[in-house]
Amino acid sequence: MNEKLAPLFTPWKIGSCEIKNRIVLTSMGGTDLFGWMEKNHFDKAGADFILEIAKNNVGLILPGCQPVYNPMFGQWLYKNDKMYADLKKWMPAFHETGARLFVQLTAGFGRSFTISEMMEKLYVNPVLRKLAKPVMDLDKITASASPSPNRWSDKVPSRAITVEEIKEFVDAFAKTAKKLQDAGVDGVEIHAVHEGYLLDQFTLPYVNKRTDAYGGSFENRYRFAVEIVQAIKKVCGDDYPVSLRYSVLSKTKGFRAGALPGEDYVEAGRDMAESERAVKYLQDAGYDMLNCDNGTYDAWYWAHPPIYMPENCNLADVEHIRQFIDIPVVCAGRLDPETAAASIAAGRLDGAGFARQFLADPAWITKLINDKADDIRPCILCHNGCFNMCHYKGVPNDQELSDSLHLARCAVNAETMQKEKHYIKKTDNPKTVAIVGGGVGGMEAARVLKLRGHNPVIYEKSDKLGGTFIPASAESYKGKLRDLLAWYRRQMDVLGIEVHLHTEVKDLAQFAGQDVIIATGAKARVLKNVPGHEKMVEACEYLNGEKEVGETVAVIGGGLTGCEIAYELALLGKKPLIVEMKDDLVSQKGVCLANSSYLREWFALHEVPVYLETTLKAVTDTGITVASADGKTQEIACDSVISSAGYIPSPLAEAGKHTHLVGDCLSVGNLRSVVWRAYEVAMKI
Repeated sequence: MNEKLAPLFTPWKIGSCEIKNRIVLTSMGGTDLFGWMEKNHFDKAGADFILEIAKNNVGLILPGCQPVYNPMFGQWLYKNDKMYADLKKWMPAFHETGARLFVQLTAGFGRSFTISEMMEKLYVNPVLRKLAKPVMDLDKITASASPSPNRWSDKVPSRAITVEEIKEFVDAFAKTAKKLQDAGVDGVEIHAVHEGYLLDQFTLPYVNKRTDAYGGSFENRYRFAVEIVQAIKKVCGDDYPVSLRYSVLSKTKGFRAGALPGEDYVEAGRDMAESERAVKYLQDAGYDMLNCDNGTYDAWYWAHPPIYMPENCNLADVEHIRQFIDIPVVCAGRLDPETAAASIAAGRLDGAGFARQFLADPAWITKLINDKADDIRPCILCHNGCFNMCHYKGVPNDQELSDSLHLARCAVNAETMQKEKHYIKKTDNPKTVAIVGGGVGGMEAARVLKLRGHNPVIYEKSDKLGGTFIPASAESYKGKLRDLLAWYRRQMDVLGIEVHLHTEVKDLAQFAGQDVIIATGAKARVLKNVPGHEKMVEACEYLNGEKEVGETVAVIGGGLTGCEIAYELALLGKKPLIVEMKDDLVSQKGVCLANSSYLREWFALHEVPVYLETTLKAVTDTGITVASADGKTQEIACDSVISSAGYIPSPLAEAGKHTHLVGDCLSVGNLRSVVWRAYEVAMKI
């Protein structure tokens, strides 16, 4: 093992509970032991995932966030005795691994509850609202410290929760914690004074406008969280560990307005002066650990960092508040293991929190220990599979229902939390399978086929494997994507997969009678109806370094690809501008709000010109001509124009009995759709 990582593998204590090492799996919705957004039960899929992580050398494990009051069907978590009995039977197998388990409990979401279009319809129609109440009582679920706008929708505002309801929640935390203790669970974590969830909304001045015992003064705003730990300690004993998920800083300017790294702003939530006081107050109330990062749902990119956020983005703030308390502190958020180890060795940090990397590769800690870092399949921080709650102008949460009900899946690992349908099954009839195209789709299909016992052969017309993922990973900040590309190329070598580069397949006659997978990708959409379109640089041409651009660059297309190119241009010191036909940037499904809001707010902060509801009419030698929604045209001067107008599937052949299409040649999507489809096709051969 890399000696720099050694501090991560030293023991420590949370209260009287000894943890074998400093690695902490922090909670992710969807990895729950008692189900997620469904009737509570002992969830085998969640338990299997947690056990797999425990077997892979993790010290402390926190399953998915568990509401003490279930938003679906209005169940109180402590009332289902059978699932606690099932949990108790399972705990010995978990403890055999040497790991410790803290179950994370939450009072709920308040104004942060992710409202969908269906929920809007239920809420605004009095009849439907009444009929839906036994299944989903939106009035109760979204109740906050004070009347507030919902993060996702103007149609479902939050009312103030009553004191009676608060007392009911406090009682539920205590009863649930006791049942978990009796089932053999090592501790609980309260979620939280964190991320702008309900308990945090009580602490934040811009949300909490109450005038009773739960509003106004510092002590009143933190009273809810204090009463919870006191109630738990009363029934479970002072020795039973209670951790708190905690945001050091809110990084929030107000409702739906976050503060970006380095931004000069006025804090609307918790600033550092209050945080220094709060951590001591919460410690004295009875909390045994603080599990920390930053942000709220209004500044979501701090708690769920996209690829644009800097590594270790929360570490300095967590290290700072560590000085004010005696209980251990964990940090999470794009944390680099070596950096975390150095912080632990120096006494500035106690535990290192990691989450979504475990979705990409549940065995990654074991691989670190065994000096096999090159074999770790990296998380690329895309949120496409695990957390793709999507929001743009004019819509609430735009997310498939299946995704809403099944979080914590992974774009780069089709097996994660889906092993009932995605698993390697050895073939009884080994075949040679031709794969035309060596992009990620082709390589994933080859990988799965080889693991099953087939003989895949890749034919790639260029001089390297990667396809369009090469330009997709080209921007300076996309190191994690380049790591994934390197991982795939390494898998081709490790598995001994036959690869023919510089080999273009123009027809399938040579493969007559055998299975063929077509993974030839898509071609760029050319705006042929735009005069001067030939003067534009296509997005991949720019990203591949085939064509250079000048100082002021117009990017045509404000989807994710166009915005990421504009972001890169700005980082390089150029002057981008964006032209988009829709009424918002990144107006597409599958892109998490944490990712898209960062880009939108970054462009606004750095005054990158954005022309929404605007159509490109012509490209000239000195710039572009565009038309706004009202039909008015204007000339915009620029040195270069990059076209990011989308892509069109480009299959070599149509699908047939022995011909299978994967990736963008079937349907243009994202990395998740490419990887999952390739896996499924490879499993059917």
